[in-house]
Amino acid sequence: MTKDTPTIVERLAELGYHYTPLPVVAANPVYHNATRIGDLVFTAGQGPILNEVMVTGQVGTGAGDLDVESAQDAAALAAFNCLCAVGAVADIESVKRVLKVTGLVNVADGFTDAPTVMNGCSNLLNKIFGDSGHARSATGAVLWNNLAVEIEMVVALA
Repeated sequence: MTKDTPTIVERLAELGYHYTPLPVVAANPVYHNATRIGDLVFTAGQGPILNEVMVTGQVGTGAGDLDVESAQDAAALAAFNCLCAVGAVADIESVKRVLKVTGLVNVADGFTDAPTVMNGCSNLLNKIFGDSGHARSATGAVLWNNLAVEIEMVVALA
């Protein structure tokens, strides 16, 4: 990066995210937040959690459902948490590219637009890393603690 190019942490801050690496061992000690092999990092599923507050609810169009825009914000937060998980095993500034994102969306009956929800994640990643692109899957699921979304990713390091 040149002197005038903002770092990943600076880009996150510009977008309102305060980067802090997660610990290697997750809250549940039977797995890790991330693992690294060579120049690849695989994160565990991360939810939209900030300061121990979880974004919860099923995404849909009915009364009481989480709306798509709020769910997209939740997906962006979960993606940010994946980047914090990467920091458990690597310097975040060494991330060259996000290769693959898998998104699980807590959908209400009849809601079939999980990919639109996951655009919140992809849009954030594109703002941070540019339009280098990443592969992505999105599907509906029943999630732990009624989380709105859960995301995992694979990143390549420089």
